[in-house]
Amino acid sequence: MRRAADYELQIIYTQINRDAQNQPHFVQHNYRLNARQYFNPASLVKLPTAALALEKLNQLQKTGLSRRTPMATGVGHSCQTAAPYIVSPDSDRINTVGNYIKRMLLVSDNQAYNRLYEFLGQGPLNQRLQQLGYPDARNIRRFAPCDTGANRYTNPISFRDALTEVSVYEQPAAVNKLAYSFPLGRITKGRAFQSGGRIIQQPYDFTTANYLPLQNVTDILKSLLFPQAIPEAQRFQLTEHDYAFLRYYLRHTPHNSAYSCYLSSQYFDAYKKYLYYGRNAEVQAQPGLHIYNVVGMSHGYLSDVAYFIDETHQAEFMLSAVLYVNKDGVINDGKYEYTSVGLPFLAALGQQIYQFEATRPRAYHVNLQELLPTEKGK
Repeated sequence: MRRAADYELQIIYTQINRDAQNQPHFVQHNYRLNARQYFNPASLVKLPTAALALEKLNQLQKTGLSRRTPMATGVGHSCQTAAPYIVSPDSDRINTVGNYIKRMLLVSDNQAYNRLYEFLGQGPLNQRLQQLGYPDARNIRRFAPCDTGANRYTNPISFRDALTEVSVYEQPAAVNKLAYSFPLGRITKGRAFQSGGRIIQQPYDFTTANYLPLQNVTDILKSLLFPQAIPEAQRFQLTEHDYAFLRYYLRHTPHNSAYSCYLSSQYFDAYKKYLYYGRNAEVQAQPGLHIYNVVGMSHGYLSDVAYFIDETHQAEFMLSAVLYVNKDGVINDGKYEYTSVGLPFLAALGQQIYQFEATRPRAYHVNLQELLPTEKGK
């Protein structure tokens, strides 16, 4: 905290107070929040992508098309990869919109994000973000070594009925012809970067990278957890089942989700819970504490945007934070202080706020069961 500027630290802490009707009221506190201080959002972009993929399924209104419908992704341009239909008795291993969302939210899977980025299309994805009130957001890149031009092109995709194998929906390859401006202008970071095994002695250029300010991600998470507290024009067009599905996988850890792909020890329970647990494989989950969150880890940036429910103390709050841990100033060399500085700091920050919230007086007790029992993960 004494070197907050060096670590480019930004924090949003949101107190939640319920009224007599159990309606939430939000009081936001900011620390060094600055949308013009660029940070690489990394996997934070997966949150709006997941919500928009479900929204698109609703808008298409095709008989037999749902988050469970098997899908295949083809190739139509350079820097594209295919994902075929998969037939498996284990439904978790089939390529579907729902399974891609599970993979994104449980372990932050990059290929799953790429598939849904392609399903949405670069242009419609960003146009919808603007309509929802995020005009500066730029979700314009896959997690792949594709250049700016290649990321404008998205793959042909097809869906078919799992039993009859009849085509349900065919989406042709597409290209976004709109050239985006960049809200912050030219952005460079670091003193050097690594490329092709060589150190290039010049700053790394983030100008055409994804851009999603911390406030935007916080507001998107709030809109998925508390849609009635958000102006109607800024809500995703989702069903109650969609909301319940997203909440289930935002909250659960790889193991307790019962998702068969992530039962190995590689995916420990704190795998994606930076605030409070610090991604420590040895830590045991605290009973009664539920964390709904999305995280980012890339290029020396660590971020976590989370909502906490504490059943033991009947408390709830939101906490978002990002910091930069790259002491040598070299981007892409893999030498970042994630485990020595960044993750321990995020864990300590979450624990400190939690301890305060556990004893903070409230005029009315919160009915937490209003949120928890409505979750239906499958």
